[in-house]
Formats: sequence, structure tokens, C-alpha cells
Amino acid sequence: MNKHIVITALAATVAGSAIAEPNIIATVGMVGQPTDRIASGCANVSTMMAAGIDPHLYKPSSGDVKQLFESDAIIYVGNHLEGQMGSVLGDLNAKKPVLAAAEKGVSQDVMIVEEGAEYPDPHIWMDVELWSGIATPIAALLEDLDPGCEGAQERAGAYQAELIALDKWISEAIATIPQDQRSIVTAHDAFAYYGRAYGIDVVAIQGVSTESEAGIADIREVVDTVIEQNVPAIFVESTINPRTVEAVVEAAAARGHTVRVGGELYSDAMGETGTAEGTYIGMLASNTKTIVEALGGTVPPLPAELSEWSQHWGEKT
Repeated sequence: MNKHIVITALAATVAGSAIAEPNIIATVGMVGQPTDRIASGCANVSTMMAAGIDPHLYKPSSGDVKQLFESDAIIYVGNHLEGQMGSVLGDLNAKKPVLAAAEKGVSQDVMIVEEGAEYPDPHIWMDVELWSGIATPIAALLEDLDPGCEGAQERAGAYQAELIALDKWISEAIATIPQDQRSIVTAHDAFAYYGRAYGIDVVAIQGVSTESEAGIADIREVVDTVIEQNVPAIFVESTINPRTVEAVVEAAAARGHTVRVGGELYSDAMGETGTAEGTYIGMLASNTKTIVEALGGTVPPLPAELSEWSQHWGEKT
């Protein structure tokens, strides 16, 4: 064989191995999409649970488990969000980098009690300023996996700046809702962090986990609140059957109070991949627009810091 061809082939092989990218598996989009954004081509990032999938109830298939074992790293939320996957993730923790994003770099101080056990509320992504804290450990993981992944920390910082601007915009948007109408009524208790961060009351028909169904007493209690507070609209969620919300609407009507479904919120999953709502920024922006418009507020323009994001997705600034 020609010596020049051998050397060229060897150089191509070495170059190919040098650019091999680590494979990272994320359980849900709220960690997967920010990881992909911060990686910016330094890693192959795939998300296990698609839009509309309830992580509380998700059971990994044999194919999922195989994918997890073959990955170079795993990023998940933690705090019992991926309840059915806990044992698998625990087993893998000793074999490869496994990052529980909600348990590292993020302040966790909303506690819940269910079935006699107390643990942190996993829905921390509903407070954008808090959730921005996941960017730093994600960047550190990327740099550990691939020292050649230059600029991960800088991209994490730029992303955090966008999230801080989004956080401020949400506060301004919620503040336009008349004070006596600042109540979010949803299917399950995923919005406690959102309510605390942005100054709006939150009422849920069922608890943080969706493993148990809401009962008649739960629905009756929510109807009482809807009538007492004269709530004009309540919300369904993309991952939960709307029947309990519809039951509240019907029960309120039977008692002479009209309340409508104000729209669909993204709680435990983002929107479809390839849409604005399929990004973390778009998820929170969409939720806020839906809430503000349904409850009588006025949605302000998105801030200049989100101009690049909004231009990409065709959103108005």
C-alpha cells in the first residue's frame, strides 16, 4: 500500500477518535435541553421522556435501561420526580457520572409531605432564578467528560443571564393580573415554586405526585376555593388527563359559578421538540402568557436579553 495513503488513513482515524463526543442521557427536557444548549456540540445529548410524558409515572423500558448503561453520563432532576427510575439511577451512580440537577447547585426549600414521608418538591424549574443554578454543574460535568469542550462555563453564564432576564419578565407579567384574581388552579401541585417566586396563589386538585387519583373531597375543596375567590379560569396540564379539571368546572357550574378552562400549562414536561415550547425558556414563557391572559393581565414584550431566542423561534419581543 502506498505510504502516503497509510499515513493519511492513520491521521483520519486519530482525528476521528479525537472528536468522539460523549453520549449524555437526560431523563426530561427541563434538564436535557439546557444541557444541549450549554454543550453546543461538545456532547450528544438525548432526552428519554418525550413531550406529554408524566415522569412521576414513567417506567423505563428494557431499551431505556440499555441506553442508560451504554451512556457516558446521565442527568436527571431528582427529588423523587423520576420515581419509577430511582433504583436504576442509584445502581448507575457508581459506574459513571450521574448528576441530579435539582440536588446540586440549586437551593431546595419547598418541602412536601406525602404518605407520611417528607422530601423536597422536585418542581424547582418553576422558579427560573433558582433553576438557573443548574447551568454551572452541567458545564462542570461537560468539561469533566471532555476536557476539549471549551467554553462550556462561558455558555452556561450566558444562558444564566437569559434566565435571569426571563425571571424578571415573569414577575412583571404576573404583576399585571388584578390582585384579587392572582390564583392558579391546576390539576396537580407542580406550581408551588412558581407561586412563591412570582407572587401568585396556587391551588392544586391533587398532590405533587400523580400516582394517586384526586378524590371527590379534593374536587369539592377546590370548587369551594374557586367560588370563594371568584376565580375566572383554571388550567389543564400537558401531562395529566384533564378530567379532574373538567370535574371542577362542572361542579362549580352546578353551584352557579362559571369558571372556564384558561388553557394548557406545561408542568412536568416541555412542549414538542422543535417548537418554542420545547425549550425551557419557551416552556416558562408559554405558561406565563397563558396564565396572565386567562386571569386578566397584560403580557409585556419579552426582554432584549431574549432577542436571540425570540428571533430563532419567531416570538415577539
